[in-house]
Amino acid sequence: MARPRQPGLAVAVAVAWCLCGADGAAGRTEADVLTAFRDTLRGPDGAPPAPLRAWGTPGPCLGNVSQWYGVSCHGNGSVQGLQLERLGLSGAPPDLGGLAALPGLRVLSLSNNALAGAFPNVSALAVLKMLYLSRNRLSGVIPDGTFGPMRGLRKLHLAANDFSGPIPGSITSPRLLELSLAHNRFDGPLPDFSQPELRFVDVSGNNLSGPIPEGLSRFNASMFSGNEHLCGKPLDVACDTFASPSGMSTFMTIAVVLIIVGVILAAAGIATGVVGRRKRRRRRRHAATGDQTPSNPKLHTAPAVSINQGAATTSAAAGSVAAAGGAAAGGAAAKRASRRDEHGRLVFIQESRVRFEIEDLLRASAEVLGSGNFGSSYKATLCEGPAVVVKRFKEMNGVGREDFSEHMRRLGRLTHPNLLPVVAYLYKKEEKLLITDYMDNGSLAQVLHGNRGAMLDWGKRLRIIRGTARGLAHLYDELPMLTVPHGHLKSSNVLLDGGFEAVLSDYALVPVVTAQHARQVMVAYKAPECVAAQGKPSKKSDVWSLGILILEVLTGKFPANYLRQQGRQGTSTTDLAGWVSSVVSEERTGEVFDKDMAAGPSGKHSAAVEADMLKLLHVGLGCCEADVDQRWDLKTALARVEEIRDPDPAAADPSPPAADSGEPRS
Repeated sequence: MARPRQPGLAVAVAVAWCLCGADGAAGRTEADVLTAFRDTLRGPDGAPPAPLRAWGTPGPCLGNVSQWYGVSCHGNGSVQGLQLERLGLSGAPPDLGGLAALPGLRVLSLSNNALAGAFPNVSALAVLKMLYLSRNRLSGVIPDGTFGPMRGLRKLHLAANDFSGPIPGSITSPRLLELSLAHNRFDGPLPDFSQPELRFVDVSGNNLSGPIPEGLSRFNASMFSGNEHLCGKPLDVACDTFASPSGMSTFMTIAVVLIIVGVILAAAGIATGVVGRRKRRRRRRHAATGDQTPSNPKLHTAPAVSINQGAATTSAAAGSVAAAGGAAAGGAAAKRASRRDEHGRLVFIQESRVRFEIEDLLRASAEVLGSGNFGSSYKATLCEGPAVVVKRFKEMNGVGREDFSEHMRRLGRLTHPNLLPVVAYLYKKEEKLLITDYMDNGSLAQVLHGNRGAMLDWGKRLRIIRGTARGLAHLYDELPMLTVPHGHLKSSNVLLDGGFEAVLSDYALVPVVTAQHARQVMVAYKAPECVAAQGKPSKKSDVWSLGILILEVLTGKFPANYLRQQGRQGTSTTDLAGWVSSVVSEERTGEVFDKDMAAGPSGKHSAAVEADMLKLLHVGLGCCEADVDQRWDLKTALARVEEIRDPDPAAADPSPPAADSGEPRS
């Protein structure tokens, strides 16, 4: 009888989770495990970072929708990943063993922090698939068997640390897809990689030596640059016949060299002795015959040894020049090859993302999302990983490749829950592609004006405005060099995630767009100071866009419908702010608020909520002051929005609806 198959480690852990709780202790939840882990982390102020202090109720996951910063979720509501990047984490790496109590944990990223010390113990995370620790201050030797238990490891990124010693042999997981060890101090030979699925390897900037294994020879030469003693394909450096084999001791290498030198010297000595004996015989013959004919001048040359030494020196010098020229040519060729390799290919700036190629996008099922001021957008559903949005930009020709790439990398370093990260880009002279995540609920414009406005009650609308203001403030903090850090803030560029939280897109594009096109299409350039003759945008131009967005959310009116309309008394209202101001001045404020913005079974708001709605209305009008000097700055606007309380569902007026007088109660 066949022996019954034993459940794997992942199944066993999952069963233990179901029977015993999050970590084998009855009653512990995933929320408990995460908060305990968070309490071991230290930010710049010595406490857990502020975004993580907000972890609380409800739990981390609602289905596949994350409720906590940095957490991603499986469809069954369990934790899938932790992405705790750019939080200023310092001190020794945290103990990761407790995270083994999360049976669904597959992704862990602590990149771009200031963690210092030895490589953390990951042996308990046997089911982890992706580990990202790049750009920290980790150091020391990684023990050889570190990754042995992680047989399903797919992606490992440890770049820009200070690791030393040999690359651990256990790093060659059978399912490895990506490996980044660049810019450390690893030495010795490269392990033998033979994984058929391996598609990204970067070991540049280390002290590696010896031949490059055949399994890695298909990758670009730039992935091995900065290792002076590596040889073989794809490098233009042939491996020396006498190069010490992998693993040969230093003593043996020195011994081989000494033997070779001894043989050369012995041969030179024999040649010198032979030449000397021949000269002595010629002198004796001349003396015996009395020949007084002067000897041939060509024979009056330096001794044979000196000739050989000179030839050797000259040859060595010529070889050095040739080698230097070859190295320079090779370096230039490598750069050209790198540029060719990048041209027409996707460049990923979010390292913790699934890699794919243009061909994968072409094969993916696609859905046209729309056409905007810059170009068309498509939703692409890949075979592996989440759905992404591909945006084609045809008017983004303001800068060259290097400046464009640097700006994209700068955007890639931005991390904020209310900013949509740029995942990857493609640069071509005639067009550019930007790859971002797909948001389940589409854009604010689609929900607000697409017969779904009733989905956005007052509480959701307030959170959307608050998230928008926070995301904009982060852009102001991180991109102070930009006159308009966003530049294109409008409801179609405010996306909504599964929890209806605001996520800003199409931000900070002004530096890579032609000035003429920016003036024609970007929303910040529609601010009154920009419309005026020879007007120029300022940081308050983004604030004006925020104000228009606030009024759009409160009124449910589409701003474009209020351009070039006439007021009741013939006064020109050039934007939505003008219409709202005119209605408020005529004491008809009740006509301003969107009727779909209902709350409670009665469809009416409490007096406290109506007062808060008026507060937000005044924030919008303060941001839309035509006079730039009188217009609020972003810090003031954000502070006023933060003061407005989230509504209490129990506070909604339960009474039946009365005749609407058109005025909000005060």
